[in-house]
Amino acid sequence: MEIFPISLKLQQQPCLIVGGGRIAYRKAVLLAKAGAILHVIAPEIEPDLLALLEQTQGQYIAEDFQQQVNLRDYRLVIAATNDRAVNQQVFKACEAEKVLVNSVDDLPHCRFMVPAIIDRSPLIISVASNGTSPVLSRQIRTQLETLIPHGMGKLAEFSGKWRATVKQKITNPDERRIFWEDLYASPLKEQVFNGNEAEADQLIELALQEWKTPKGEVYLVGAGPGDPELLTLKALRLMQQADVVIYDRLVSQPIMDLCRRDAEKIYVGKARSNHSVPQEGINALLVKYASQGKRVCRLKGGDPFIFGRGGEEIQELFDAGITFQVVPGITAASGCSAYAGIPLTHRDYAQSVRFLTGHLKEGSPELPWDELVYENQTLVLYMGLVGLENTCQQLIAHGQRSTMPVALISKGTTPEQKVVVGTLADIASKVSEHHIQAPTLTIIGEVVSLREQLQWQ
Repeated sequence: MEIFPISLKLQQQPCLIVGGGRIAYRKAVLLAKAGAILHVIAPEIEPDLLALLEQTQGQYIAEDFQQQVNLRDYRLVIAATNDRAVNQQVFKACEAEKVLVNSVDDLPHCRFMVPAIIDRSPLIISVASNGTSPVLSRQIRTQLETLIPHGMGKLAEFSGKWRATVKQKITNPDERRIFWEDLYASPLKEQVFNGNEAEADQLIELALQEWKTPKGEVYLVGAGPGDPELLTLKALRLMQQADVVIYDRLVSQPIMDLCRRDAEKIYVGKARSNHSVPQEGINALLVKYASQGKRVCRLKGGDPFIFGRGGEEIQELFDAGITFQVVPGITAASGCSAYAGIPLTHRDYAQSVRFLTGHLKEGSPELPWDELVYENQTLVLYMGLVGLENTCQQLIAHGQRSTMPVALISKGTTPEQKVVVGTLADIASKVSEHHIQAPTLTIIGEVVSLREQLQWQ
């Protein structure tokens, strides 16, 4: 994050604009809406800008910018002349006095940027791109304008009116946040939007009277194979309201960045022969935090019910009497195969698909090999990179042809995705040759031969 977004309170605060033209006027309009007292230094000034100046009871200094101006008299300064050299002079002077300064359309000479703004006062939403793409920021603002009702400002005012009362009634901040989230999801919001404040007051009074300490809950959420855009809408909603997020090593950082920022995050990742937290410990954590009344998101790569041990976790929750929800995710087989251009089934090549795991409960490498040797079937092997050579040998020994195509998909659906294609006879030798690392999905079947035609990543 190259910039730190803040919201400045500028009511009755003096702000200086250097420049008297149209660009200066556009910036002045925003400052005036924020309640600032405008001052302008420029040899000439547009009538509209002068009128705005008078409206805010500011001062117009009809001269060129001089170095000796006392910049510490101002909360911030905007350099908006059509002379880049003058704007740079203003920037240097402000830097010397450590005064916030913005030089319009001159990114290297800005200490702050003016974002694209969505005004739902008192709710203000801003979009900034560090000055690199203001057109993109404005485009995103336009999209958000259509999604954020104008009544949100009324809702913010209503919430402010009741904030002290709610705080006095519900002293626990975590419980208070849940109260407001539930309230915003109730019919009260529409009453406020429609201006029916008396009805809204009755609804919030009733909600406060009926409020009870919420019980804890666990969300077993599939995070998909890595690309954050493959999250379901429900997964995203629950991730953003959870108090605690317990996540494994297959959850990518971009997905973790979408969790609620102030949630407690606990890593319980497992790698081969290196379990950060054993499964029994994970089960205990889920029960512990939910028993404290917290909303717990158990975030798992792929789908929690496909080799994710989700079934074991909800059995533990059921036995402990903990409420839970399960949110399916796009499993690695679906996501990685699609991003690699390999269909799992195809009318001409594979009429069935089997998901297999390379990690069995007792550590045994044995699989029902005779059932797996079938020409028109796709095999998808999870967590099988270490035992890949043995798997290929067993399939060949049980009758599968050695030329059967095989694909290794490492870190699928992410920017680091790597796909290596071979056959049962030679794929194991390509692991070290191509530096293939976990997590890697293995696809065995004639459908792999379609990759050259269908790959799109």
